[in-house]
Amino acid sequence: MLELTLPGADAPTRHAMRNLHGWHETDVAEACDAASYRYVVETRERPLAVPDPASRSNPQGVHGASMIVEPNAYIWQFAEWRGRSWPEAVLYELHIGTFTPEGTFAAARERLADLKLLGVTALQIMPLAAFPGARNWGYDGVLQFAPAACYGTPSDLKAFIDGAHALGMMVLLDVVYNHFGPEGNYLHAYCPEFFNPAHRTPWGAAINFDGKGSRTVRDFFVHNALYWIEEYRFDGLRLDAIHAMRDGSHPDIVAEIAAAIRAGPGLSRQVHLILENNGNHARYLERDAQGESRIATAQWDDDVHHALHVLLSGEADGYYADYAAEPLKMLGRSLAEGFAYQGEHSTFRDRLRGEPSTRLPPAAFVAFLQNHDMVGNRAFGTRIQAFADSRLIPAAYACLLLSPQIPMLFMGEEFAASTPFLYFCDFGPELAQSVANGRRQEFKRFAAFAAGDAAVARIPDPNAESSFIDSKLNWQERHASPHRERLDFIRELLALRRRYLAPHLSSHMRAGSFEIVNDVLRVEWRLADGRTWCLMAHFGETAVYAALPETGTTVFSLRVAAAAAPQARLELGAVVATYF
Repeated sequence: MLELTLPGADAPTRHAMRNLHGWHETDVAEACDAASYRYVVETRERPLAVPDPASRSNPQGVHGASMIVEPNAYIWQFAEWRGRSWPEAVLYELHIGTFTPEGTFAAARERLADLKLLGVTALQIMPLAAFPGARNWGYDGVLQFAPAACYGTPSDLKAFIDGAHALGMMVLLDVVYNHFGPEGNYLHAYCPEFFNPAHRTPWGAAINFDGKGSRTVRDFFVHNALYWIEEYRFDGLRLDAIHAMRDGSHPDIVAEIAAAIRAGPGLSRQVHLILENNGNHARYLERDAQGESRIATAQWDDDVHHALHVLLSGEADGYYADYAAEPLKMLGRSLAEGFAYQGEHSTFRDRLRGEPSTRLPPAAFVAFLQNHDMVGNRAFGTRIQAFADSRLIPAAYACLLLSPQIPMLFMGEEFAASTPFLYFCDFGPELAQSVANGRRQEFKRFAAFAAGDAAVARIPDPNAESSFIDSKLNWQERHASPHRERLDFIRELLALRRRYLAPHLSSHMRAGSFEIVNDVLRVEWRLADGRTWCLMAHFGETAVYAALPETGTTVFSLRVAAAAAPQARLELGAVVATYF
């Protein structure tokens, strides 16, 4: 049964639906833009009014009615935009709700010029699919086609993307296809075939990508990927945690989504598919003879982050234990070859991890020092400058931004934001308490909270509105020290990248090589013009002498003193980038 409320009507009308082999439909001539509707479905307990699982808009929240949206109502101002080449990408990850005080698409659009000036060429937007409550990271979405109403309307989102394109910036969307959020997902009640109990995940039964009836489920997500790219003109997607997508099919759902993009919007403009995959499966990143990706464009490279994190902080809890013994070697291998783990045994995971990645170009890897997980999954949402060795942070940014890999900054990182990025959500009372307790229980295994319940009790409640408010960026502090100095430094590095490195990057490049001599890391890559890019870094405690390249151009030098040529004295935190 369809329940339809026209604009201005006092009450809904009900319309019977025809059952066509499992699909239900009805034609209502008076249905129009801004009309609200729900489906009334029969369950074992009672009739249940539910939103459309493919709703384009749910302005009253995920438990309310869906709203009809005219998809062509927005008039694009930069319809001729065709995207950018991936090796040009400098990514900036942001959460719409905390990026500005207002937390809206419209307010975020007003900040785009600042990112352009910084040197950003691509925005990575955290998930937008409608979620329960008024605030969420976005990974608890339940209506995959509906942008969360708390950020604005579908037209507001399109205007935000249009504005980014006007400034020459790509916009990519983070999408979650490995689970639905724990509240507001009604598919369990009336369409259990959407899930496959043969596969278990941390969120319960897996989405049914390979069981009986899975063709319809696969089509739902393939169409969702195309929807964001075609209707909203996103320049690509990031697929969250594909290692948690249970699918034994060939091709699997990731490959099928990639093929649909390539055969559709990818024919007329540049569209990119980015993965999160802690399995380090290099096969998803393979290139063809022309250097084009067969499946995915790139993957977030946790190995670069983890190695840098250990070098800067000395922390060895959890997955950092896999990098604690030889962090400099791990950094060198991940910068040069992509993955640090290419089939070796992971002590933390107690299994072999990764596949050889030396045949892949540096642009197949997205490197970062911070992202939403690495900040927000800390108990107090603290950023790197709050706990790392301040003498080494500039060196880490130089390695990150002057490497041929695709660099990514997390919002506020460019000015060393003092605000945390906490984990926050807005669930109903019972679930809210369960989430808060579960998060505190999780941190008990870390050394910092070994003292007992009193220490754990200080961890902010994810459901408290203050956790969300405290996570909003304070843009005014960019003008004060030390934030101003960090912003100038990041701008300088990105300007050097844009001038000396980016013009010589291509998808045909191959892995680099690295060596460690006298505690100095040296990484070299052959660029597209045949010349060599060399990055040297010293994270050791004492100053050392090292031989610099005898010819070429020194692009960047930090904490390096002259000595008898070709030697130079490298202090703690020294970095040299040369081009020869």
